[in-house]
Amino acid sequence: MKKIQAPAAPKAIGPYSAAIRVGNLLFCSGQTPVNPDTMLIEGRDIEEQTLRALNNLEIVLSAAGASRENIVKTSVFLKNFADFPKMNAVYADFFGNHKPARTTVEVSRLPLDALVEIECIAEV
Repeated sequence: MKKIQAPAAPKAIGPYSAAIRVGNLLFCSGQTPVNPDTMLIEGRDIEEQTLRALNNLEIVLSAAGASRENIVKTSVFLKNFADFPKMNAVYADFFGNHKPARTTVEVSRLPLDALVEIECIAEV
């Protein structure tokens, strides 16, 4: 098991690693729409926050030598499931023809009152 450090990603706000690699699998912690430079939520709406969360996830993947094309499964946590269609449009554009397995659920609250958090499992 190997901890992945991702210095360009937002700093962890708890006792966890950005990602853990076990064999050829990479387990990435959930990413919220926190700007890595300011450590504040970036984006006023679900579209902007979804893109920031996905970009943060890509920063973590890159630190492990992977990219979005290596993702096999994502989990999306939404503060309000009514945001699903707008989140889904940004998500679809981000992944293009690559379509990892996905779970999407509504949760009562996310860190820093974010609207979305996204985690993934990738093959490296």
